[in-house]
Amino acid sequence: MEIVFNYNSLSFIVLCVFGLCWLIQMCYFWGLFSRLAFFKRKKYDNDSPDYEPVSVIVCAKDAYEYLIDLVPRILSQDYPDFELVIVNDCSGDETSDYLKELVDRHPDVNVVTLTQSLNFFHGKKFPLSMGIKSAKHDLLLLTDADCMPENDQWIKGMVGTYQKDTEVVLGYGPYFTRKGLLNKLIRFDTLYTAIQYLSMALAKIPYMGVGRNLSYRRELFYRNKGFTSHYNIPSGDDDIFISQVANSKNTRICIDPRCRVESEPKHSFSSWIHQKRRHYSTVNMYKPLTNRMLGTLLASRLLYYASAIALFCLPHAFAINQTYLIYYMTIGVVMLLHAVSMDVIYIKSAKQLGEKRLYLFFAPIYDLFFTIFTTLLGIRNTVAKPKEW
Repeated sequence: MEIVFNYNSLSFIVLCVFGLCWLIQMCYFWGLFSRLAFFKRKKYDNDSPDYEPVSVIVCAKDAYEYLIDLVPRILSQDYPDFELVIVNDCSGDETSDYLKELVDRHPDVNVVTLTQSLNFFHGKKFPLSMGIKSAKHDLLLLTDADCMPENDQWIKGMVGTYQKDTEVVLGYGPYFTRKGLLNKLIRFDTLYTAIQYLSMALAKIPYMGVGRNLSYRRELFYRNKGFTSHYNIPSGDDDIFISQVANSKNTRICIDPRCRVESEPKHSFSSWIHQKRRHYSTVNMYKPLTNRMLGTLLASRLLYYASAIALFCLPHAFAINQTYLIYYMTIGVVMLLHAVSMDVIYIKSAKQLGEKRLYLFFAPIYDLFFTIFTTLLGIRNTVAKPKEW
């Protein structure tokens, strides 16, 4: 069977784009994301006498229904020396009454109360700054009021990750498993985001963490003047701050499933999209290298799918005397290698992070959806950016 390449055709150009994007994707899968997928976790010593005192900080705004579950879980942590700092950020529900009763029962709990006249900024940065200022210890461990540590080993696992030069520990903050398509999309998106930022941290290019499960030193916070450089942005207390202070030497990750901190996901597509838009509003403040890597990843995903579809619609990239069978089979095999690589990376990473019931054999379908979704969301943020989040 004779195959003749048409070098001047649009189809051949599409084929070149497809091949290049396929190579870029495989480089990301096996050169970057495999670092997390095949990462060998080091066990921490449960009986170590060297555990440093820790300040656990929680910011709460109208969070009574969450605090009544979270606070007992934190206070029952298997850790020798820690304090719980709760910042009551202008709550209008039963939070204030609950915290008063809590302090009566547990005088060692540190409650910081903010009034509306004190919090001049939107978001969590001012309350969190006040919590850090009130903390007794240099080692800080952060989570949100609507979160729940997996078990009583959370503090021990996160602190056990610290080494001599460590100033930042990035944890994993997944969402509770609920019924429905939205929940699976949210959880897959969270897994994919974690694969990116944890793999890049392992590659010595840390660029973000999640405030649901994050630890760093107070001295690092003050040395870098806290959130001063981006106080005008409501979000960014985790990703922008970590992007600015984390480096190749001072950052480690903790992915032990016992150290997961889960939180309640959004229950409507509109609220989830709003949350995603708010997160994407901080991306332009990442370091140039990070933005180039994330931009190249998204562009290669988008062009890979677009060119793959085009190749099946434009088989006349070649002049084949009898049939297009070899053409379709070749493209199909290449795409199968891409899909299998994606499945391996996602399934192995999910196992590392303790994620279950996500049906990750369908990872290519998830990935195609989020490639389109992320692109459209980025365009919408650029064209119609709201004044306030």
